[in-house]
Amino acid sequence: MNDAQSPASKPTVVLVHGAFADSSSWNGVIKDLRREGYPVIAPANPLRGLHEDAAYLRAVLDSVPGPVVLAGHSYGGSVLSEAADGSANVKALVYIASFQPDVGESTSALAAKFPGGKLGEALHTVSVPLAGGGTATDLYIEQDKFRAVFAADVPGEIAELMAATQRPITSAALDDTATKTAWKTIPSWSLITTQDLAIPADSMRFMSQRANSHTTEIDASHAVTVSQPHAVSNIIVAAAQGTTG
Repeated sequence: MNDAQSPASKPTVVLVHGAFADSSSWNGVIKDLRREGYPVIAPANPLRGLHEDAAYLRAVLDSVPGPVVLAGHSYGGSVLSEAADGSANVKALVYIASFQPDVGESTSALAAKFPGGKLGEALHTVSVPLAGGGTATDLYIEQDKFRAVFAADVPGEIAELMAATQRPITSAALDDTATKTAWKTIPSWSLITTQDLAIPADSMRFMSQRANSHTTEIDASHAVTVSQPHAVSNIIVAAAQGTTG
């Protein structure tokens, strides 16, 4: 990676994981970015509902001094699109095997917009209580199907750990519809994973083209942040250099 910025001028990179993952899925990317001198934050995405997840992320963004490059994986893209709208310090959006919803669209509808996704048939549900009463439905990937549909190019032992430690998402979060679209006002980059069985590549291409994102395609599974962290960090650095000096 070519470094065209001085350490003092580098933006903070905020990394947002998606469903069935946690912040450790960014570990390889974080190592690269820190080696290049970028401050990095990878907060825990609550995965409880699009709007409450976005409100949480916005609070994190508002706490960061100076410019921010905001990157999201999978459902994390839906959250950052909502959270970053109107944020003065977010200078670039980076969508990694991700969703870029428009107003009125849901993550689940975009995932099903084109054929090829295999995630739905690999899920199982768990009913969980809500703090205010009632219940929600948590979604998990069946552990014996996790590698095939989510992390096919990740070494088997690592994929098994990812399956065991996966964070569930509520079905409501995937069905919530977007009310804001930060990609309409903030420059965006998109990494499309062509071997993705969680989000069909054609769905990602549709969203990326619509958003006029700077687009790169890579032969990778959905878990590209784990399997090919250097490719992910490269596009994040390109976004940082392309928008902040």
